[in-house]
Amino acid sequence: MKERTAEVSRTTGETDVRIRLDVDGNPDVSEIRTGVGFLNHMLELLARHSGMELHVFCKGDTDVDDHHSTEDIGIALGSALSEALGERRGIRRYASMALPMDEALILTAIDISGRGGLFYDVDFPSEKIGTFDTELVEEFMHAFAMNAGITLHLRMLAGKNSHHIAEACFKGLARCLREAASADERFADRIPSTKGVL
Repeated sequence: MKERTAEVSRTTGETDVRIRLDVDGNPDVSEIRTGVGFLNHMLELLARHSGMELHVFCKGDTDVDDHHSTEDIGIALGSALSEALGERRGIRRYASMALPMDEALILTAIDISGRGGLFYDVDFPSEKIGTFDTELVEEFMHAFAMNAGITLHLRMLAGKNSHHIAEACFKGLARCLREAASADERFADRIPSTKGVL
């Protein structure tokens, strides 16, 4: 399998985002500096549990709130993953799991389909985790899925603690990415679609 890496920059009047992604790299050397403390934590989990090496740097208008930084990082990271996977030759494509985080249980299912979409049924019991707006979990996931070309389903089966719920969402996504983007040796040079393209 070819090297699966990408570098993406996104600069707007609200944020300056730089991302370097290595799908098959070393997650232990990942660097996450988003300017948003809780998002740093979630992306560190994403790198660790997906097995991907992730370098994220963002300078954003966090004096306003965390929305622009969170959404633009999702856009850039999704774009980086799409670029790194290229034609998607030889990948498993699908993955799903129910991930527990203490009392929280999140069902995650993904299809690296080339068609971005988020189907989200997660109800946070609080509006904030520290200073982070819980509605931004959905904003990040939507931006990421649309730009990665991934069909992403997230459904909460149980949960009372907002931090645990968010963590289960990111860990579930990470573990599904690890499986769906992994190589299927039986189909090493094939695109996993009868259409011949994803």
